[in-house]
Amino acid sequence: MIELDNVAYSYGGGELFSGLDLSLAPGSFHFLTGPSGTGKTTLLKLCYGELIATAGQVRLFGEDARALDRDAVALTRRRIGVVHQDCQFLDHLPVAENIALPLTVAGLPAMPDDLRDLLGWVGLTRQAAQRPPELSGGERQRAALARAVIMSPEVILADEPTGNVDPEMSQRLLALLVELNKMGKTVLIATHDMSLIRAAKPHVSARVLRLADRKLHLAGADL
Repeated sequence: MIELDNVAYSYGGGELFSGLDLSLAPGSFHFLTGPSGTGKTTLLKLCYGELIATAGQVRLFGEDARALDRDAVALTRRRIGVVHQDCQFLDHLPVAENIALPLTVAGLPAMPDDLRDLLGWVGLTRQAAQRPPELSGGERQRAALARAVIMSPEVILADEPTGNVDPEMSQRLLALLVELNKMGKTVLIATHDMSLIRAAKPHVSARVLRLADRKLHLAGADL
């Protein structure tokens, strides 16, 4: 689905990483760890076409990312749901409309029953009419996850999805991501939270990857 072959990325005259190989197969589950500043967010951006590798090849659903024009990138991103670390929303819109925004941008109808079911799945039914500033950190993260999956993507990329929530909410978000994986979605989570990785062990077969010293390593045994 998403493949990186001998990929390097440089900016500001410095090389962030090089010789990087990664394959996100259908239905697989991955954790991406590593020190701050090693390029975890950059790697995720390569995986959804936000950035282009400075060397090597990135293939998104079999297509060379470099060969995709703007329209093709937009269509490809419909197949990839992204949960960003900063959870940006339009504060003047209700939570339900923020979650449905990818459909609006794509010119697709938001089916009321589907949206209601999705709000229930992430536990935000009562918050549907609230504005984003009224939400707690955990509620914002769950809204971000709902927005990421509303287009029924095949791949979910989550950048530190539990970075600003308490341990109980971390476990709730993990359970939602594991459930998506059991539905056949490919999941890649970038995280510093080793307790989150340990908590996943009884519930999912996952590969743990570590980005450090400009290289991507397999971090011990798979879960």
